[in-house]
Amino acid sequence: MPKSPKSHLNPRQPLVVDTTKLPRQPGATRALERVIPAPADLSLEMISVLEGSDVELDLVLTSVSEGVYISGSVRGSLSGECGRCLNEINQSFDVSIAELFAYEDSTTEETTDEDEVGRMQGDLIDLEPAVRDAVVLALPNTPLCRPDCPGLCPECGVHFDDLPADHSHEEVDSRWAALRNLQGSEE
Repeated sequence: MPKSPKSHLNPRQPLVVDTTKLPRQPGATRALERVIPAPADLSLEMISVLEGSDVELDLVLTSVSEGVYISGSVRGSLSGECGRCLNEINQSFDVSIAELFAYEDSTTEETTDEDEVGRMQGDLIDLEPAVRDAVVLALPNTPLCRPDCPGLCPECGVHFDDLPADHSHEEVDSRWAALRNLQGSEE
């Protein structure tokens, strides 16, 4: 069954890499350093890479027998809120990336599923799915402003750091509230 035609990659897009200067000889390498605007949806519910913010790519493209192996790091800034105290979080991230992109005519197409290995379109590679996977998988599900964040008091909602050490709330069982009112009337 013929595969459906793919949309053509635009080599002017920031996450599209042109490999024409990388020889198709196993072991040949080229460095790629680039600062790109962050694509949309690099996020989880409480933390994200702001769309359009600077993301640094520091990659090495290595020619292998079946395609191009890309490895290196992706760096940028995260913005969100703490999962315990809801304070604003502004942190940097640095994640590793390692991905094989198979040549169109390689045997990899016959031996792997379409979504197992990235595919090249001619000499072009779309890095966006690999960058997205690396960054989003590294994001914490429950981001913290600091590892020992005590959070908020569940009764009054004030940050525990702003409360005295002996802070507490009197817990009254609602079933006994009527008796408490009687005690106050006798005095």
